[in-house]
Amino acid sequence: MKKVVYVPLDERPCNYLYPKALADMTDMDMIVPNNKMLGDMKIPANVPQLLEWVKEETIDADYLIVSIDMLLYGGIVPSRLHSLTIEECLQRLHVLKEIKDKNPNLQIYAYNLIMRVPAYNSDEEEPTYYEQYGQRIYRLGWLTDKKELNQLSEEEAAEFSKIEAEIPQEILTDYFNRRKTNFAVTKNVVQLVDSNLIDYLIIPLDDNSEFGFTAREQRHLMYQVEKGNLMDCVNIYPGADEIACTLFTRVFCQEHNYTPEIAIRYSSTNGPFIIPRYEDRRLGESIKSHITSAGGVIVHDERENNVLLMVHSSAVGGQDGMAESSFALETRNRSYFSEVNYREFVQAMKHFISKGKNVALADVAICNGADVSLMQLVKKQGLLDELIAYAAWNTNGNTMGTVVSHAIIASYYRQDEVTIPSWHRENSKAFLYSRLVEDWGYQAVVRKHISYEVLPTIGLTPRYLGSQLQDVTKLVNERLNTFVEEELKELPYDIQLENVHMPWRRMFEVGFDVQLQEAKVKQ
Repeated sequence: MKKVVYVPLDERPCNYLYPKALADMTDMDMIVPNNKMLGDMKIPANVPQLLEWVKEETIDADYLIVSIDMLLYGGIVPSRLHSLTIEECLQRLHVLKEIKDKNPNLQIYAYNLIMRVPAYNSDEEEPTYYEQYGQRIYRLGWLTDKKELNQLSEEEAAEFSKIEAEIPQEILTDYFNRRKTNFAVTKNVVQLVDSNLIDYLIIPLDDNSEFGFTAREQRHLMYQVEKGNLMDCVNIYPGADEIACTLFTRVFCQEHNYTPEIAIRYSSTNGPFIIPRYEDRRLGESIKSHITSAGGVIVHDERENNVLLMVHSSAVGGQDGMAESSFALETRNRSYFSEVNYREFVQAMKHFISKGKNVALADVAICNGADVSLMQLVKKQGLLDELIAYAAWNTNGNTMGTVVSHAIIASYYRQDEVTIPSWHRENSKAFLYSRLVEDWGYQAVVRKHISYEVLPTIGLTPRYLGSQLQDVTKLVNERLNTFVEEELKELPYDIQLENVHMPWRRMFEVGFDVQLQEAKVKQ
């Protein structure tokens, strides 16, 4: 059994548990550090201890999947808060050469985020000054990038000067020093690919846009990648928390000599051409990156393929066009009802499933959760249990990377010449069900209800649950179980939710374990 050592981006379930859940569907063994080593939101991981753990575990490993942000800064949020020098960061990065020297056969698959620039005022995951200056820092990045590209209008030039004068110099110094350090680290990581120390690298764009500091840094990194002739082993595209799933799937495909062929079908004619919220490029181009990074290729035959990826997409993109799961149905852009054909989409899904095709559903028409309108129709047609993979969480990138990864692994075990092991079937089904519960049940239903109907009545906001964390968690548990009983009762397995918790003491994410009962199959 091949050994895969995994260093996650942070301690939340999406980073800590999802890749391990995928590995548990396979004949590969993934080793993860103890969760207590990994920090807590703004509190960084115990990096020295983590470095020693990596050195020990990789001595006999075949693969290392590593988040550079965890390895150096102690996690995704600490990467936006640290005061490390570039010298200190590079000293920590040197561990990769140390472990490669001790185990020359080790293959290293890494990912290193470009630091995000949220477009809103909030210090929840940013430095404290972001509560007051976040929007202006975002706008300053947008204008700085346009200025470098000589695309700044006179009006924008005046706005640039005004914003730059409004933000205190000490804040700008702190912010730019950190960006400078992180960018220098990423350039060094690309050099490690050039020197064959890192075998494959993904540079995810976390919460980015067409212009800004992230777009500017991406552009310069692309120049470095192109000059080094590294396009086959470095990929830069929108994403973050799903990247480890993608890298594990790439490892799986390489180890099993499997190149899955994936056909794509959209619910909207405009689908591949819209630019999703929080991203900088058209949906169709993002999907190419997710599939190629995971080890697959795109084909255009809906009848002959390993996976038919059904992409439920909006017909309009951007901050103003795409809906959020928290939005009321009545506030959606009219195109959701006129240029997204739910009926044809689900009818096609049902048809291809009846033909024995491996159908996966990427539900990305709504940000931060499932499209309830779609899922009710899928349920009504009896298709929930027929999907080989499903996802609908957070951003398009988060969803797409997750569903593509699960679909590829599941499709491998559905080949004629491969016997499906019972552990694959059970673990794959449990992951599918967990996505239905979390992405549809929690993100689109339970979270919305509690955040906007319950929390205001007890003086809380979704951002921090404080002393009432236990009571809110209990309510989440009750509501999730109600969702399972009402919406998933027709599935052929009984779903038991255990260890329901709020990882970062807020409403944005939830954690739980799914157990399928022993006498599982209903009569």
